[in-house]
Amino acid sequence: MRTTDDAATVRLYFLSDSAEGGVAETLMYGPLSAALAMAAAAETAVQDGLWIATDNDVVAYRDMVSE
Repeated sequence: MRTTDDAATVRLYFLSDSAEGGVAETLMYGPLSAALAMAAAAETAVQDGLWIATDNDVVAYRDMVSE
């Protein structure tokens, strides 16, 4: 993820993997630090479908926290 500033504005969303072709549900727009806190508080099954988008990149939450 190229943008790593805690205050960078990001979109945290959940991407479902339904058979009909997933749906992206925006959970919040706000600072990266708030998005990470919200994602960390989510259930494990939800975390698997979380993505964080900045103005120049998109990364799966699980990939970001495993780095």
